[in-house]
Amino acid sequence: MTFKIAHTNFNVADIDKSVAFYKKALGLKEVRRRAAADGRYVICFMADEKAEYLLELTQLKDHPQKYDLGENELHVAFVTDDYGAAHRLHKEMGCVCYENEEMGLYFIEDPDGYWLEILPPR
Repeated sequence: MTFKIAHTNFNVADIDKSVAFYKKALGLKEVRRRAAADGRYVICFMADEKAEYLLELTQLKDHPQKYDLGENELHVAFVTDDYGAAHRLHKEMGCVCYENEEMGLYFIEDPDGYWLEILPPR
């Protein structure tokens, strides 16, 4: 028996704002979108060029308040082939929320407060 990680879900307040952020900040593309006929939810799957692992963004109509992320220890890590260019882009976007130069990594924060770790190739 084997398992493969398929996706991670983040609940978001504004699906279009989040999709735009992930496209600009990480180069992800929308690969699939699903919406309830009654408008209760919209689900959008985002992926990199290989599309082996998906980020699922879910907007729930009846959840207008900000999501409580607690201590926000949960995160998804992204490896970039151009760490310097990525860092400059994220600084320009104003989304860098934590840097650890000693470890050679930093985190960005999406519009809903989720942290995303940015790593150079190792």
